[in-house]
Amino acid sequence: MLKTKIAIFLVFIFFTAPLNTRGLFDVAKANASKVSDEIASLNEQISQQQKEIEKIEEKQDVYKKQIKAKQQEGASLKGQISVLDGNISKAELEIKSTQINIDKTNLEIKKVILEVVELEEDIDLKKEYLKLLIRRIAKYDDINTLEVLIVNKSISEFLDQVQYIKDVNGNLNEILDEVKANKADLEEQEKNLEKKKEELGELKKKLEERKAEILDQKINKQYILDKTRQSEKEYQSLLAKAKAEQQQANALIIDAERAIRKKLAEEQGKDGLKFNDNGLIWPVPKNVITAYFHDPDYPYRHIFEHPAVDIRAKQGTPLRAAASGYVAKVKDNGYGYSYIMIVHGDGLSTVYGHVSGISVKADQFVAQGQIIGASGGMPGTPGAGYLTTGPHLHFETRLNGIPVNPLNYLP
Repeated sequence: MLKTKIAIFLVFIFFTAPLNTRGLFDVAKANASKVSDEIASLNEQISQQQKEIEKIEEKQDVYKKQIKAKQQEGASLKGQISVLDGNISKAELEIKSTQINIDKTNLEIKKVILEVVELEEDIDLKKEYLKLLIRRIAKYDDINTLEVLIVNKSISEFLDQVQYIKDVNGNLNEILDEVKANKADLEEQEKNLEKKKEELGELKKKLEERKAEILDQKINKQYILDKTRQSEKEYQSLLAKAKAEQQQANALIIDAERAIRKKLAEEQGKDGLKFNDNGLIWPVPKNVITAYFHDPDYPYRHIFEHPAVDIRAKQGTPLRAAASGYVAKVKDNGYGYSYIMIVHGDGLSTVYGHVSGISVKADQFVAQGQIIGASGGMPGTPGAGYLTTGPHLHFETRLNGIPVNPLNYLP
């Protein structure tokens, strides 16, 4: 009799007492609403910053067209200064755009963090609800069918309770699926968070690069103005000297390569000089490319094509041989254009230009990675030459004497 009364009490509690989740859901709903509002606010801010970036990109396109037009006007002091001014303005816009991108990425990180919190809270809420459902089902499993029939007035009511239990079980499975899905979303958002943090680091690096670029452009502009004393005649004289310097360097490099390859063939045979199996290495630490091979935006393209890549490097950075080979030519040209040339196997050679220091001599074997000199390129310094765009390494690769794109060989 006592057992029957207990069973009746349990069934009554199970079927008549509501799940005690109202307070739980109210708090969760309030928290979720607050987080959702914050996420919506962040989305609006992100959208506004994206619009600002797009406006800046439109202005950059205008400067690009202006620079191109000035480059096509011909080699004049006024035109060159206009090109440099355009490059400076364009770089300043890039700095502004990058800074907005940094702010935007910070907001995106904050948004992802909030989304992670929202998912974690939702998962915790569902876990609590699952515990309540499981307790109810466990209680129901402890009551046999006869006891349930006793406390119900009719078979109809009994069947209603059975259906209720089925619904509860269905709800349980549904919530379990939602928890699994939320956990998967949580893992994805955490990956997104790490990705955004990496993007932020890259953007900060890019910002510093753009600041360095502006400084180089301003130094270059001031050097040209000082060197020419703002005289068109002096500027044309400077251009002529720079052009002659480059033509002479090219001729000497070609002759030196032929001479040393002939000598090596005589001494070592046709297969004497082998190329590195592991290819080239970066001659200076891998850094920003400030001018590409045959770069259409190269500021002195009206004088000569750019047969190299310019790699940003601090003045005096150690230069390393990109591959093992023989030094074919060393040219210490005072304050003019100084360079080192090394020949390698398979018809390949490398040239290192605007060097401020030389640590090797002609006809010397050098191993890959060996220090051969120091970088330069700062206008008005030893080895820089008549025209240079700031501290960097001018790096050429030549195949059978003809300049080819170094990026096709560098790792």
